[in-house]
Amino acid sequence: MYEKNVADLGLQIPEVAVPVANYSPFVVKDGWIYVSGQLPSVAGKVAYAGKVGQDLNEEQGYQAAQVCALNCLGALKAALGSPDRVERIVKISGFVSSAPDFTGQPKVVNGASYLLAKVFGENGVHARSAVGVAALPLGACCEVELIAKIKP
Repeated sequence: MYEKNVADLGLQIPEVAVPVANYSPFVVKDGWIYVSGQLPSVAGKVAYAGKVGQDLNEEQGYQAAQVCALNCLGALKAALGSPDRVERIVKISGFVSSAPDFTGQPKVVNGASYLLAKVFGENGVHARSAVGVAALPLGACCEVELIAKIKP
């Protein structure tokens, strides 16, 4: 069902990204899945680099956060076999590499939030944080991590 929703949006769930350091892309424990921060990478390369409010505008940041959310779906699929095993997206944390005076982090992270709500419906509406940071791995403009409850 959820994979069909992704396809209906004209999108594809990518393969889970290879970690760029010493960590796992996800951990499954006691009916929960914790997805490590996902960058706006496409085919193994960061597609949106730089600081939002300086090198990229807010709309580009929003699109980058959507790519991060798609990569989170790739981790869910790799861990669970299908996002259909997700009961609910509980929380996301969004990190935005920001120009010093940029304060639109919530609008950027909306790219991930709206995508997850479109895919999972009311089960995709989540708690979240949207934080501005000085820099992110590989120069990415944003990063999104996710916590979800797995169906029993």
